[in-house]
Amino acid sequence: MRKIVIALNVLMVVVLMSCKEDATSKINNSNLEAAGQRDAAAKMLPVMSFENVEHDFGSIVQNTPQETVFKFTNTGDAPLIITDAKSTCGCTVPQYPKGAIAPGESGELVVNFNGSGSNLVTKVITVSANTEKGSEQLRIKAFVTPKDGAPVGPLKQS
Repeated sequence: MRKIVIALNVLMVVVLMSCKEDATSKINNSNLEAAGQRDAAAKMLPVMSFENVEHDFGSIVQNTPQETVFKFTNTGDAPLIITDAKSTCGCTVPQYPKGAIAPGESGELVVNFNGSGSNLVTKVITVSANTEKGSEQLRIKAFVTPKDGAPVGPLKQS
């Protein structure tokens, strides 16, 4: 029995020593170059740079449609793809470019607001894109006065 254990130990030592090859000899240089290019490409991301991220319509009459345009530029180093743009309610409808926007190119996001609500109204538009953050937020606001009434809000005192 003792001879069998010794024989197995010797066999295991021989097997382990034969596996000790130079690992660097197994590296394929073309795979290293491809991996380096892949990693560099993964770091390239689009960046949405807006001229303004908030628009104030000022004082408007209730139910009067409004429209504004948010202009942006892709200041990143990869094509920008906007996948969605949503508002916090149905009274605000964003329209975004459907194609890819190349680095250095500009685009416009049109936002329509139906003028509903009363007093100070603020709406948030969330733009989903392939940027590092994954989404950008824009805001519109307006002071909505009743259609057939006096302005709502603080009165000026003389």
